[in-house]
Amino acid sequence: MGHQLISIITPFKNTAEYLSDCLNSIVNQTYQNWELLIVDDGSTDNSFGIVQSYADRDHRIHLLKNLGQGIIPALQTAYAASSGDFITRMDSDDIMPLQKLEKLNDMLNDRGPGHVAVGQVTYFSEIGISDGYAKYEAWLNGLTSKGDNFTELYKECSIPSPCWMVFREDFEKCGGFDYNQYPEDYDLTFRFYQGGLSCIPCSEVLHLWRDYPTRTSRTHVHYAQNYFLDLKFDYFKKLHFNSTRPLVIWGAGNKGKHLAKLFIDNAIPFTWMCDNPNKINKDIYGKNMIHFNAIDQMSRPQIIVTVANQDAQHDIRQFMTTRSLKQQADYFFFC
Repeated sequence: MGHQLISIITPFKNTAEYLSDCLNSIVNQTYQNWELLIVDDGSTDNSFGIVQSYADRDHRIHLLKNLGQGIIPALQTAYAASSGDFITRMDSDDIMPLQKLEKLNDMLNDRGPGHVAVGQVTYFSEIGISDGYAKYEAWLNGLTSKGDNFTELYKECSIPSPCWMVFREDFEKCGGFDYNQYPEDYDLTFRFYQGGLSCIPCSEVLHLWRDYPTRTSRTHVHYAQNYFLDLKFDYFKKLHFNSTRPLVIWGAGNKGKHLAKLFIDNAIPFTWMCDNPNKINKDIYGKNMIHFNAIDQMSRPQIIVTVANQDAQHDIRQFMTTRSLKQQADYFFFC
């Protein structure tokens, strides 16, 4: 185990019901060399008083007021006051398993700079976990177990926002919390990838993720699916798009249509394909829909798949494999 100072960055707003569980889980960590920069983002309940009572008893807890409004200014406020060698995030309504900081710290010390330490997650809720969250948890943990979090970067946010740790130097190299693009956790994941960081495989659950009806990811406009597509589109243009290769969109559902409109609005040519006989040869946005087998007549295509059905995705992977097309180079799942 190393002895680095870990800076824990935590915004909060009206989470009084859950704050004691969160703060107790931090205070009781097996790794004790940490500082908590916890920022009030305009709470109207007694959240501030709860945190203040903990800060009065523990000098490592630094209670701050957001210098702006919203989660990104809160993150920026916290980071500006931090001094740790390692940087990590925590949500004020979640719980840390007792060895979370120790495990993430050990992983980084073992691998060194240029890495992101990630852990597996478990959702918990008094009302039961939705099928969507259960599938996201299984998908995320499957990636984390192999350190393959960046291989399906365009499907969903592939690094859990409150369960990562990086060297401060790597965090700043990737732009830290300087960017103002939402969802901020997904944007940061793209920048970790862009910065050349590698994810360290982990088989242990290191974060307990609370779900409840008013959770931000359920209610905030920045977590709408189409906004995710805008973010994915921006980073695809920046990181992977190659104008010398033919571009294909595979899928004509709502996500495919939204993405097609983005390419059209940006004057980026593409071929639109699907396997739905009811849509083949249809004109959508002035584009003629054709059968996906036309890929066989293309030289080195880049293919964006917007088909959400899991069985269909399995068949699409097989289609790509038989043609020696590689994920994250030749084809990209956007859902």
